[in-house]
Amino acid sequence: MKKAASSSAVSLLAVAKEAGVSRATASLVLRNSPLVAEPTRERVKEAMQRLGYIYNRGAANLRQNRTGTIGLVLSNIANPFFSTLTAGVEQSNDVSEAICLIANTAESPERQDRQIRRLREHNVDGLIICPAIGSDQGLIDALERLGLPYVQVLREISNSQGDVVTADYAAGIEQAIAHLVETGRRRIVFIGSMAMHSAALARLDGYTTAVRRLGLTPMPVIAGTRDNRYDEEAFDRLLVSGNPPDAAICYNDIIALSLFHHLGRRGRIVGVDFAVIGMDDLPQAAAAFPSLTTIATMPHTIGAVAAGLLQQRLARPERAYERHVIAPELVLRDSTRGPAAR
Repeated sequence: MKKAASSSAVSLLAVAKEAGVSRATASLVLRNSPLVAEPTRERVKEAMQRLGYIYNRGAANLRQNRTGTIGLVLSNIANPFFSTLTAGVEQSNDVSEAICLIANTAESPERQDRQIRRLREHNVDGLIICPAIGSDQGLIDALERLGLPYVQVLREISNSQGDVVTADYAAGIEQAIAHLVETGRRRIVFIGSMAMHSAALARLDGYTTAVRRLGLTPMPVIAGTRDNRYDEEAFDRLLVSGNPPDAAICYNDIIALSLFHHLGRRGRIVGVDFAVIGMDDLPQAAAAFPSLTTIATMPHTIGAVAAGLLQQRLARPERAYERHVIAPELVLRDSTRGPAAR
């Protein structure tokens, strides 16, 4: 039985001889070239495995002036939404054979600046970034000075250039309110409003537009905070007012699930006395009791599209900027399926 050589001693020429092809053909296989027929490709890969050949990707990247790494700068990795987005990025990276370095800004522009500089020191080829609350044009200027290609995800700096992948938050909110009206709800409150970044503003715009278009009773908007809390006292005052709400659209699923408990403590039955809709479709939404109707914003798709767009930017820096807006989907569950309040 032939004994495999150590990986350090195995050359690409040895692989080519083992597979019965030229060294040039073996090199094309390493580069995933479409010029190689599939049976030949498989034969070369089997030879690599038998001989224990390890591709020196670092040397190849050096020749291309690339490191094969990208930075993923997230605003709050404690939010499970971002783990799904990261999975989408990694799925795309698996195809492009890129490695991802993840940084958390904890919604701090100052920490964001430090993390970006550290990633640049590690020679990442480019960034996928969800701008921290409070970010402005200075962030874009810094990325340009550092020479880092980037894709903004979910949020975007107003009037900035560059590639963007986000969700159509306003359309998702409008779709949700239309569903509530169909089920007999007319007094719909928005809980968790924040005038902090583009994604928050888009949610509020979708809410106000739908309320006006459908001729609904205007309700006070309940403020939210960056740590996924909302003004419970303001909501309680609204509940005992002469015109209490019978449904709520929440900024995200985390706030919606918190509202479940708040309503329960006040004797309201979610899905019967009061309808609740969240946003993001976290795994907890389906597992809640009652299960939460929510607006799925497709974080996995957003991550995959952003990673693919960054690779296109790295391959062709001169190409026109693109803005991808992913359509959301309303996922109907028990928190809106009960009878409307009279």
